[in-house]
Amino acid sequence: MDDTSNAKATSVIIPAFNEAGSIGSLVTALRDAAAWREILVVDDGSEDDTQARAAAAGAKVIRHPYNKGNGASVKSGLRNASGTFVLIVDGDGQHRPADAARLASHLGAYDLVVGARSTRTQSTVFRRVGNAALNRIASYLAQRHIPDLTSGFRAARRDCLLEFIHLLPNGFSTPTTTTLAFLKAGYSVRFEPVDAAQREGASKIRLGSDGVGFFLILLKVITIFSPLRIFLPISLAAFLVGAAYGVWTIVTQSHVTNSSVLLILLSVVIFLVGLVSEQISALRFEGRRS
Repeated sequence: MDDTSNAKATSVIIPAFNEAGSIGSLVTALRDAAAWREILVVDDGSEDDTQARAAAAGAKVIRHPYNKGNGASVKSGLRNASGTFVLIVDGDGQHRPADAARLASHLGAYDLVVGARSTRTQSTVFRRVGNAALNRIASYLAQRHIPDLTSGFRAARRDCLLEFIHLLPNGFSTPTTTTLAFLKAGYSVRFEPVDAAQREGASKIRLGSDGVGFFLILLKVITIFSPLRIFLPISLAAFLVGAAYGVWTIVTQSHVTNSSVLLILLSVVIFLVGLVSEQISALRFEGRRS
């Protein structure tokens, strides 16, 4: 499928909350970039003119009666989209419309294409450090190099996203969840380098609370798809500490303490829980679409 046919089969979803300053020009630029099947702006209970400006620029607007969250907006867009593919673009103007068709052009060969932002175009030093830490942890857990875990700029097969819609949170962790879910379910994922522009207005993501949320979502998704990646290191650490302490007490006190025995038993219990979780995870996908 070529670039043109991909765009014609792609529904663009733009979650937007109080983005009146950028939404009109974004929709216009996207319409100029390619002949999309449709552009859906999900107005997440905005208190400004987001809805009117999006509609004036030619987008179909879906309005939430109150603010539900970025993830809830993505889910509303998925349920209302009619294309074979979907392209998710943030409404704050940081994603370049010129890159949108490039992401969509890889669909077909790939099930998910993520716009991986270059480090130099990410907003602040603290955010760059935080994202780098999350990328490292996610790469270990997913067993695949992940250059940008939290980019909201992504294109995917709609039916694949609908498969995981029940996992998507209503907040800002949808990119994290979808990236890990696609990787662990064995779908083909491509990370396409893009540059991010300076966003319009203030970011709605808070480094502290949302960073912890991203980390918990990361653990949750990996526990669902590959539990041993979490349970095995914890079990091994408990065993090594218990065994080392046991050897030390034998050498220095000529007996094994209860603490070392309990740590070793704890490691065995954690490993068995992880093993059972791994089997449950495998059974969960027996009936999944191939």
